[in-house]
This record gives sequence, C-alpha cells and structure tokens, in this order.
Amino acid sequence: MARNTLTGIGLLAVALGLAAPAAQAQGMRAKGAPIRAAVVSNYPPLEYKDPASGKLVGFDIDLGEALAARLGSTIKWEETSFDQMMSSLATGRVDIILSGMTDIPARRDAVRFIDYLKTGPQFYVLGARATEFASTEALCGKKVGASRRTSFLAEIAKWSDAHCVKAGKPAIIVAGTDGSADARTQLRQGRLDAAVQGGETLNYIFGQEPNTYALVGKPFAFQYVGLAIGRKDEALSTELAGAMDQLIADGSYAKIAAKWGLADYTVSKLILDSAD
Repeated sequence: MARNTLTGIGLLAVALGLAAPAAQAQGMRAKGAPIRAAVVSNYPPLEYKDPASGKLVGFDIDLGEALAARLGSTIKWEETSFDQMMSSLATGRVDIILSGMTDIPARRDAVRFIDYLKTGPQFYVLGARATEFASTEALCGKKVGASRRTSFLAEIAKWSDAHCVKAGKPAIIVAGTDGSADARTQLRQGRLDAAVQGGETLNYIFGQEPNTYALVGKPFAFQYVGLAIGRKDEALSTELAGAMDQLIADGSYAKIAAKWGLADYTVSKLILDSAD
C-alpha cells in the first residue's frame, strides 16, 4: 500500500503566493474554514433525509457535527453520489467522506480511514418466505442481490464458493442492484430470492417496514465503516483522530450510537486503517 506523502508542493505554493489554490487541489481546507464532508443521504440510520423537515439526519450527521464542534469548527455537508465521493475528495471539492463507507484495502492507497463502526454483510429475505431459508445453505443456487457500489457482491461470491460450491451445491447467482433500496424493491417484486445489506442498517429498515423481512443467519463477514481523509492531509487526519478519541473517552460517541440504535456496532477505541 502507498504511504508516501508530498510536503514540498505546499511550501512551493506559499513561495509563489498560490497557497490557497494549492490547498484546494490537495483537498486541504484553510485554517478555520468549515469541514466539507461528502455524504449520500440514502443509508438510514447513518444518513438520510427526515421526511417531515427534509433535513439531513442520522448517526453520521450527528457524529460529524460533534467532531467539528470538538475542533472549534463547523461541518458543511456536500450531497453527492456514492460513485463521486472518492473523486470529490481527490480533487479537493470536499475534505472528508463521512457516509457509511466501508474501510477496504482497495481504498487505502488514496485515503486514510478513521474507523468508527463495526459492520458485516447480512442475508435477509421476505418474511413470507422465511421458512424456505431455515439455514444459510438454503441460499445456494438462489439469486441474491446487493448494491453494486459496495463490496458485498464480492463477499457474497466468496461465501458462495466456500459454502455452496465446495459442498457440491449450486453457486449463488449474484446480482448487482442500484443501491440497497433497489435491492429491497426487487426482493418484494420476486426478482430476487434474497438480499444483502450492512447489518447496522437493518434494524432501522425492519422498523420502517414491520413484518416484511427476515434475517437469514448472522453477518457472514466482518468489516469496519470509516471516515475517509485524503492521505496528503495529515493535519486534518490528526485533528479528527484526536477529536474522535475524545468523543469515545467521554461517552459522547456511545450516546450518539445509542440514539440511532447502533450500540451493538460501536468500537471501543480509536482505530486507524484497521488492516494495516
């Protein structure tokens, strides 16, 4: 993994009187400026639009506001698509990504993660078909969908190889969907037999649509969700890590998690780039 940082560019920019543009190009905010955070408002309870007010709400929103307050700053939420988040960070349109992004090795060459939630992909089906899936092995040969923007498709295929193919059973038919909401729609329409979503979101979803879905087994992989910062922006990374440490130590983080029903998914200490 790349771990090099560039330090000469900023000094040269100052000498040329171009410090502000250089900072923008590197994704670094000016001192005292709001922290610009990329967010995709379709992943409750982490981030979504409150139906009554239209405002951004959720665990990530409260956490971002708390982190910014600890730094004596504010946070400016920049709504975007999941596909655009990494490029927005790389080009300096935002300073961080705080939007339920999974910390996976493929992303770490470009960003540094401060991991703040534990998660895992979870199989679920329509409640009306729950008896067909008394065990996870019943998923073998079935069509299972998940958002194509996540790592869940690869995780499903990996699980299928280990638990279906190696046991002489037909492989799961893995289907990419246009987000988790589309997966649920296809599930209700009968176009999918099962779906996969991060376990941290399912309590909320099940509460919004009671008696509609049923879990199959337990989360079948282990991952972290992390706040992403450009690797060149070491100063902001250090500041945010310190603020996160404080929120964990004084119980503020636990209170935010409890508010959103995520107490079972919290971390007990600060985690940076979990798989380094």
